[in-house]
Amino acid sequence: MPSFKIDRTTEDIHRELTAILREVKDPRVKDCLLSLVRVEVTNDLSYCTVYVSTMEGLERSKTAVQGLKSAAGFIRRELGKRLSLRHVPQLIFKATDSIEYGTHISQLLHELEPEQAGDEAAPSQEE
Repeated sequence: MPSFKIDRTTEDIHRELTAILREVKDPRVKDCLLSLVRVEVTNDLSYCTVYVSTMEGLERSKTAVQGLKSAAGFIRRELGKRLSLRHVPQLIFKATDSIEYGTHISQLLHELEPEQAGDEAAPSQEE
């Protein structure tokens, strides 16, 4: 039987973490375009893995993760204030390069579009 409570709690944590990260004053976190890619919570709500990514790439994401780890106590306290949970999960931050990867794929797709438009236009000119 699927656990809808875990899914709801995960969404609540994701939403609140997004708001809390705007308040973090660490320059490693504040000076970049930080995005929460995915939040995973264990079934017993003891651990929460947060995957973060930046537009600047994986190295910048790793620097931001170091800042988030140092601010984990503040983030966890704020999360506890905003959500009514019996036990606030321990936060584990991990860096990913998914935004950079998505941007690269988008650029590749945009490079293909003019070639496809040119291929479609060529047969209509022969008629």
